[in-house]
Amino acid sequence: MEVIMRKVEVLNYDRQWSTAFEVEAQKLKRVFKDKMIVIFHIGSTSVPGLKAKPIIDILPVVKDITEVDDYLIEMNALGYEARGENGIRGRRYFQKGHDNRTHHLHFFAKDSKEIIRHLAFRDYLRTHPLEAGKYGALKESLAIKHSTDIHAYIEGKNAYVKKVEQKALAWFERFGNLHQHRF
Repeated sequence: MEVIMRKVEVLNYDRQWSTAFEVEAQKLKRVFKDKMIVIFHIGSTSVPGLKAKPIIDILPVVKDITEVDDYLIEMNALGYEARGENGIRGRRYFQKGHDNRTHHLHFFAKDSKEIIRHLAFRDYLRTHPLEAGKYGALKESLAIKHSTDIHAYIEGKNAYVKKVEQKALAWFERFGNLHQHRF
């Protein structure tokens, strides 16, 4: 595998991340109008108090995933680079900021199981601050150890994320507000 040299920086939580999400969400709503059903702030920047790379992860839910492909020119005008499915079937992934990433977009169709997976993980960390603290500490130590190797950073947290994700999905099934996430 090719080593990608990109600075890996994990910062303390910043309240401005939620504002940055809102600003970008409004831009996306103007582009996609009625094609977009709902838009969520996901990832570490969506969890108050959690240390994170300062990249805003956004999950727009659309009626038909193939229609996202009709907006590549508009997305490019907003500074986004289309990356196709990028490893997750049925997703349309975009990144903004080249090597200095600021935003990641994860578009899914309303019937995708990936939506609940992302929301369960986010909501679990929001309601389990000790787990969020462990995750933040792991990310911080990995960012120091792999400060210019994003793949090693991601691989270093992969097993932990999968373990927490399983707990989060079980928790979400029992306690999550599933009806609010039906589209």
